[in-house]
Amino acid sequence: MKYIVSFSGGKDSTAMLLRLLEEKKPVDDIVFCDTGKEFPDLIKHIKKVEDYIKRPITILRAEKTFDYYFLEQQRDGSEKYKQIKGYGWSSAKRRWCTTLLKTQIFKKYVKQYDDDYRIYIGFAYDENKRIIRDNNKHHIFPLNEWKMTEADCLQYCYDRGFDWNGLYKHFDRVSCYLCPLQSKKNWLTLEKNYPELFADAIRLDRQSCYKFSPKETLEERIKRWHKYEEDDKKQLNLLD
Repeated sequence: MKYIVSFSGGKDSTAMLLRLLEEKKPVDDIVFCDTGKEFPDLIKHIKKVEDYIKRPITILRAEKTFDYYFLEQQRDGSEKYKQIKGYGWSSAKRRWCTTLLKTQIFKKYVKQYDDDYRIYIGFAYDENKRIIRDNNKHHIFPLNEWKMTEADCLQYCYDRGFDWNGLYKHFDRVSCYLCPLQSKKNWLTLEKNYPELFADAIRLDRQSCYKFSPKETLEERIKRWHKYEEDDKKQLNLLD
């Protein structure tokens, strides 16, 4: 039996990995799927974890890049899609990025173990709904067994010197910085604190056949949010 850690590099999977090793649980492989759009500080964190545990982390990448799928990949379907290139922005119902850049390559990788493997999944104790929805016989949920919440996991990592160079002070989630499902607050933080990464998002939106939303581009959305903030400040000044 092979035991594999599904490692995203975030607080939950990091806490899970560290505790598994500290408790000397069986760990045969540690696998990270790189979408190519991770925060640079997350990539540095993964190297820091490698140095700390003195074990290699297997890094998987899809054959084609995020940009290719976003801008070039021909979509299957009806006639209306034949002149449209790229999948564009993902959505809650069409998360092509997770499927193509993570799930598929991970599943392909573990096939080498036939059916003789188990995967440690870092779902925290306060994410029970995700565990209930999961019916994969190969999955194990150590954080749930240890009753470690998301807050517990973050503190566990901080106590061992892992701080992601402050990413968790700015964002709730530190995976792909292009995720369109992130909050307004996160997008505005990305614009302000990580201008190079934000510029990459703008570039893709400008080049894509699909804009950020059916009604507006990402730039238009950001400008509208800024206008709301300015209007709120003016209203507060009037109240003063």
